[in-house]
Amino acid sequence: MTTSFPRQYARTQRFTLGAPRAFTVAPDGSRVVFLRSREGTDRANLLWVRDTCGAGEDRERVAADPAALLGGAEEELSAEERARRERSREGSAGIVGYATDKAVDHAAFALSGRLFVADLTGTGDTGATDTGASGGGATGGGCRALETPGPVVDPRPSPDGSRVAYVAGGALRVVGRDGTDDRVLAAPENDRITYGLAEFIAAEEMDRTRGFWWSPDGGRLLVARADETPVQRWWIADPAHPDRRPSEVAYPAAGTANADVSLHLVSADGGERLEVEWDRARFPYLARVHWSAGGPPLLLVQSRDQRTQLHLEVDTATGATRTLHTEEDADWLELFPGVPTRTPDGRPVRIGDASGTRVLTVGEQALTGGELHVRAVLDVAADGVLFSASAGGGTGGGSLDGALDGAQVGDIGVHFARFADDGSCAGVTRLTDPGDRPGGEGTADSGDGSGTAAEAHPHVASAVRGGDVLVLSTASLSRAGARAAVLRMDLREGAPTLHPLDVVPSYAEAPRLSTAPRLLLTGERRIPAGLLLPSDHREGDGPLPVLMDPYGGPHGQRVVAAHNAWLTSQWFADQGFAVVVADGRGTPGRSPAWEKAVSRDIADVTLNDQVEALRSLAADHPLDLTRVGIRGWSYGGYLAALAVLRRPDVFHTAVAGAPVTDWRLYDTHYTERYCGTPEDDPEIYARSSLVTDDGLSDAAETHRPLMLIHGLADDNVAAAHTLRLSSALLAAGRPHEMLPLSGVTHMTPQEQIAENLLLLQVAFLKRTLGVA
Repeated sequence: MTTSFPRQYARTQRFTLGAPRAFTVAPDGSRVVFLRSREGTDRANLLWVRDTCGAGEDRERVAADPAALLGGAEEELSAEERARRERSREGSAGIVGYATDKAVDHAAFALSGRLFVADLTGTGDTGATDTGASGGGATGGGCRALETPGPVVDPRPSPDGSRVAYVAGGALRVVGRDGTDDRVLAAPENDRITYGLAEFIAAEEMDRTRGFWWSPDGGRLLVARADETPVQRWWIADPAHPDRRPSEVAYPAAGTANADVSLHLVSADGGERLEVEWDRARFPYLARVHWSAGGPPLLLVQSRDQRTQLHLEVDTATGATRTLHTEEDADWLELFPGVPTRTPDGRPVRIGDASGTRVLTVGEQALTGGELHVRAVLDVAADGVLFSASAGGGTGGGSLDGALDGAQVGDIGVHFARFADDGSCAGVTRLTDPGDRPGGEGTADSGDGSGTAAEAHPHVASAVRGGDVLVLSTASLSRAGARAAVLRMDLREGAPTLHPLDVVPSYAEAPRLSTAPRLLLTGERRIPAGLLLPSDHREGDGPLPVLMDPYGGPHGQRVVAAHNAWLTSQWFADQGFAVVVADGRGTPGRSPAWEKAVSRDIADVTLNDQVEALRSLAADHPLDLTRVGIRGWSYGGYLAALAVLRRPDVFHTAVAGAPVTDWRLYDTHYTERYCGTPEDDPEIYARSSLVTDDGLSDAAETHRPLMLIHGLADDNVAAAHTLRLSSALLAAGRPHEMLPLSGVTHMTPQEQIAENLLLLQVAFLKRTLGVA
């Protein structure tokens, strides 16, 4: 019996299981460390090491196997670990994260609440002693458990690998790699305070998932203290199990108090503790912390309205800070992965907006211009900066679309900005794996950042570097999954030359369908969009009912040049729809002006762009505009419900999963960035929300079918959003369907749920659009 796509999609967790991820390259380039499960339906990740020298099967080995370490017992997750995984949308099991020492000789990780250290060199040396069967002891090979108080969260080795810091019971602790001298470095004063953990807002919205940082010499740590006493409490119950106590959640909704976050310098030997000083009343958000051998620690702190942020340098002797750089913006300031950081010679590295473009800056020199839209810094070394970027808008000037070319739609490349001997920029080169391009010729694109080969072969790439070795992970439209190539980067001739060393095998399953979306620029605004038709569609066939399938909001780019990103949309297309995915204003990767066009108007702008993309595509493609549906999850769910409530003349049915319906109920950092606060801007909240205290907000009179889906255990977009919308619809006499998911959070990794959600959605859409 052939497995259906919905079943395969669910069993493989969207075809992610079995794929290698979380790469680390040793600084001498000798080995690559990564996570991967044994097959495409196995949720349990193992820790693997692959040598860059050698050949055959001997070059790859397992450094830690969770099944062996737990002796076949089921994995048990603490409340803190469950929260961390929910914030990172982690649906796999086993080893889901690890940290290494500077030499990448040893790794530490948490598994089922226990602390493990693993040898990565192949010698079997963990430095640990057998502590017997009481919770630590040998677990076989080069991986051992250390006997520590638990449950353990986020263990991280010191740079020299001699100690491991970790969090247990809200306290930051440290233990020797040999399992001795376990001690508390910072203990919480009460049960609403933690040391060393990222608070909800940092983890959910700032992409700061950690709460402590080792000094380069391993003698001290910077530790975040989060006091959630001021944060309001919400209670999330499980109606299917009324005998269970509701879960208490500290949730900072828009306009309410955040956690009180401070930063402290703590000695790794205990004792000395010094608070880092800045104006926390004016800049309460601790967004980034960086501490490397290049110089004193760097902090990035934001004002509550996110219109001002400071780059600070910490005096580790006194705890005082000084401002290195101030940024201001009339709308808001974005946070970017990998920055701020430093070059080895101490120059600060940052990403910022200048003259309408998003640029990479080292010291006071901008290394990029309008030809690139910089997205993240991936690595900084003495010879240059590795970063990812999309095509930019030409010369800048703040235009919404700039000079984006159709061939560049959905393309995200890896680039290298090379330093000259005097530290200035000697050129920017796009890096392309020679084994992943048509013909395999060449190693890098032209040094102006435009990249002729990339334009002929758009893709989505990221990279990790150690010494002269790169792991370049690339997905494209022409191939399922991603290819993780190990390459040696040669700079002897100036511009980098890449030499293939290896490809890390993927055990991910191949999808049982293929897709070839047409990536286009649509409408007057040249909105990036993808169009998918049924696999058996032929030229001249009649017009098709339409399914809009957007995310459509901030930080969510759907139109990308990656095959697997389109599989679910293609499955819907194969059910008889023309599927349209459009990235309107507010989505990332285009220009600062494009992203910030939704400032104080997230509803009308994002909805209008979906309508524009739809009508533009209908002019040249077989779309039946009398039968248009829309589906989405999270912001996409909000947009789907918004579409049928406010534009029933365009949209005839909708499926809204986990939608935000009342922005007063969503969190501070995200919502206030776009809408201000409910107290200062009540009209913006009323206009942007689907429901207010008075009922439906600005809904048209025409009724359209609407299916609402929500996980009742969701602590990100609480089920209260959907319940309040359902109540308002009922009060207005509007029929609708509602699917509550018991025990389900904001993500749906459960196999049966993930499969049946697809089937139920397509059945609803077919029924309400009259599709046979």
